[in-house]
Amino acid sequence: MRKPNNLSENLGRAIQKRRCAKGLTQEKLAELAGLHRSYIGDVERGARNITVSTLTSVTTALGTTISELTVGIDAIVGDIPETVERTRGG
Repeated sequence: MRKPNNLSENLGRAIQKRRCAKGLTQEKLAELAGLHRSYIGDVERGARNITVSTLTSVTTALGTTISELTVGIDAIVGDIPETVERTRGG
């Protein structure tokens, strides 16, 4: 299994980990959050960027908060992209 390399993938893995720990299928999580199952799958793979309002729906369905779900996910993101460094004056 490859190591996640961006924030979307890390967030997706955090959602998947919490979903599995709660014993939920993607379909059940989607139902609880008012979303389509394929959307949950895309988010878990990091293939989609999730909005804050949709993330709130997902975290509520998972019985957690955004802050609890996202603790430490940025720590495993790779280096800051060069374009961001340039805008920071680096």
